[in-house]
Amino acid sequence: MNNSTHQTSTGNGLLVAAITALFLLAWGTSFTALAAKADYLPKQKMRIPKDNQLTPERIELGKALFFDPRLSDSNRMSCASCHNPSLYWTDGLRKGVGKGSQTLKRATPTLVNVGYSRRLFWDGRAKGLEAQALVPLKSTIEMNQNIAELIRELSAIPGYVELFAKAYPDEGITELTIAKALASFERSIVSPYNSPFDRWVAGDDKALSAAAKRGFDLFDGKARCSVCHSGQNFTDNSFHNIGLNNDDDIGRYEFIKVQVLKGAFKTPTLRDITRTAPYMHNGEYQTLDQVIDHYVKGGVDKSNLSPDMKPVKLSRQEQADLLEFLQSLTDEPQPVTVPVLPN
Repeated sequence: MNNSTHQTSTGNGLLVAAITALFLLAWGTSFTALAAKADYLPKQKMRIPKDNQLTPERIELGKALFFDPRLSDSNRMSCASCHNPSLYWTDGLRKGVGKGSQTLKRATPTLVNVGYSRRLFWDGRAKGLEAQALVPLKSTIEMNQNIAELIRELSAIPGYVELFAKAYPDEGITELTIAKALASFERSIVSPYNSPFDRWVAGDDKALSAAAKRGFDLFDGKARCSVCHSGQNFTDNSFHNIGLNNDDDIGRYEFIKVQVLKGAFKTPTLRDITRTAPYMHNGEYQTLDQVIDHYVKGGVDKSNLSPDMKPVKLSRQEQADLLEFLQSLTDEPQPVTVPVLPN
């Protein structure tokens, strides 16, 4: 290549870059912003066991079981008692309520997009929805159900016999098929990914206010929120001690004796975050302003703080922008029809 050809090639490259930069500037974006937005596109594939692929019959059966109070020993508490669809699949309480109206030690997490989670419960004790599904049923402080008795009860209900036969031919009504059906229904609880933020990511530049866009830049940059709240569901599916007031709950450390996991809990999704207060595993905060203030301070109890938790200097305007961005993650409510229970 002679020198004049090289200069022409270089000049053309600079011209293209300049035109592209002007185009992006006109649209109020940048290469960095485009890359950041792409990280939150709904592209993750849900992992589903080969022996429990989603079918309409399995979802229908799981939905009936999910709303059926006969799954508890008192015949008064269903899965939906705590994971109420009208409350965005949680209960709106600081901490969950179990058998005999006793207060549990942790808040009830939302089930939105739970099918994408690798570990379930705040402490990650269950690997996969099939492993998680029966834990509340069996728990003596929650639904307190004897599974053998439940199988006998369901087997005596013709409507359930028919639903199980359609959903799991030749498998019968067993502990495993009950778990598989509940897991199938829970996998169907997915976000429509049509929040203002999603529409903005998809190309509608007017879907977000200027403040929310500034908030996103803070979220993905200076405020360091995306260190843990990443991807399409705004969670790294990992466990962190974020410096909440010490309530002697050791979290993930109960199962993995690594010091950094003492007091560490699962990173929750931020989807529909404006609808799922109170916040944190112990329901400590009622508002998102309180949550933001917690992170600005870098936590309260710093005795075993995650290395990812550091104070962040945000002005009042920056905090307001960050709040507006978080509010943009809420979708319109999705209608849920309560099933007619089998008899």
